[in-house]
Amino acid sequence: MKVMGVEHVGITVPNIEEGTKFFVDAFGAEVIFTMLDEKNLPDWNPSAEVIGEWLGSAPGAYLGGLTMLRLGDSANIELFRYSGAEDDQRPAHRPSDIGVQHFCLRVDDIEAAAQKVVDAGGTLLHGPNELVGDEAGDGNYFIYIHTPWGSTIELIQIESPMAYEANTDMRRWLPE
Repeated sequence: MKVMGVEHVGITVPNIEEGTKFFVDAFGAEVIFTMLDEKNLPDWNPSAEVIGEWLGSAPGAYLGGLTMLRLGDSANIELFRYSGAEDDQRPAHRPSDIGVQHFCLRVDDIEAAAQKVVDAGGTLLHGPNELVGDEAGDGNYFIYIHTPWGSTIELIQIESPMAYEANTDMRRWLPE
């Protein structure tokens, strides 16, 4: 068995159209397909019971929207909108909570990327900040952002080798 890489990251959003618009406007994502949308649910849409069995979602939740986005030369982004269990939905995780806390997008201009996030309705946390420790290097920066619905995404700019590279032959995979 060989793991070939991350194929997609799934994100639950409060509204498919708004979530799609944010990723398109902020990061230049492209819509691959919209299998479900909140206006046109197909006959084959699995029931809340089946969705609960398949995905472990809240009781009564069914898929009210699903859109797959292409994001550069990396993993795809799959946006989900659940209906039927809004009262049981929890807010987005904080980085200090247990579970998946963020994903990171490599950008070539962190200042321009940060501005696009703001223009698209996102919020910048502190930064951009210089990467430190094993990730340090001239021109290497990061910033965490929040999407309009509160999910956390990291933006990273890597302009030079990272400090860890002096100590090992192992290398991180980096999208070009």
